[in-house]
Amino acid sequence: MVVTSSARESISKVSPLLRFSVLCAISLVIWWGPLTSLFTLALHDDRYTHILLIVPVSITLIYLEWKSSETPLGSPSRPGLVFLFAAVAATVVARLQILPLRNNERLSLNMLALVIWWIGAFILSFGIRAFRRALFPLCFLFWMVPIPDFVLNPIVKLLQESSAASARLLFAIAGVPVTNEGTFITVPGLTVEVARECSSIRSSLMLVVTTLVLAQMLLHSIWRKALVIAVAIPISVAKNGLRIFVLAMLATRVDRSFMTGRLHHQGGIIYFLIALAVILVLIWILRRSEEKSGVSMKTEDNLHIPRQPAPH
Repeated sequence: MVVTSSARESISKVSPLLRFSVLCAISLVIWWGPLTSLFTLALHDDRYTHILLIVPVSITLIYLEWKSSETPLGSPSRPGLVFLFAAVAATVVARLQILPLRNNERLSLNMLALVIWWIGAFILSFGIRAFRRALFPLCFLFWMVPIPDFVLNPIVKLLQESSAASARLLFAIAGVPVTNEGTFITVPGLTVEVARECSSIRSSLMLVVTTLVLAQMLLHSIWRKALVIAVAIPISVAKNGLRIFVLAMLATRVDRSFMTGRLHHQGGIIYFLIALAVILVLIWILRRSEEKSGVSMKTEDNLHIPRQPAPH
């Protein structure tokens, strides 16, 4: 039986997808238990809510990149095997308790192994060229790895103290007498503690993750993307300081119940949207600067257009 060129082309396109699907199915079997624990954690712990968004966003970004480019499905690439072996090794360490790991650290290692497996499966199925095109959404999957407590606790502490310092600055600007010791802020008639649950770790992580995606989609130059992502962190601290400032002012000037009311417990979304608006304005400014420069780095990278010398 003679196989036509179109049939060969069809097989070459289906085979990598089939290979990747099989490897992903194997990963679900191996890591089903840790995956279940991960999503349970994300649903019940505010610090890990962002994890629920990672896989859908990554899949969407890969689809958009695939749809907008002419990158063909490549042949198997052996470097992918290195990633698969590394994922298996990490899983063995986690499952056999070779290292003295706590439960959350074991879960982090398992999720790290799963992400490495998926990246290896992608390289093995579609090749290095396709991997380079999908580098950002594939690396974005590392946000699925829950930050272990020994890393997260210092971050939360830093956010607490930074938020208190930010609120103190706002009080000083408003002319309100204020003292700040660690996570405690004292103004006339009120002393506020920036507790762990008030550190804004949830909204800070969500803001950073959202900023990463927006910067990747709307900006081209690497330094502009890095600038927006770097600015997202102090903006997150500032918006939490603003929240503390507003609540304290309302409690001392209007009604003490504001410290225990809905604005306190459910008003975080308001300040998140304010911070996101600031990020969008910054991205708009940087995008305008890219347009004025007359150079679209993304277009040049995709089409490989050499720069022409300026006319004399």
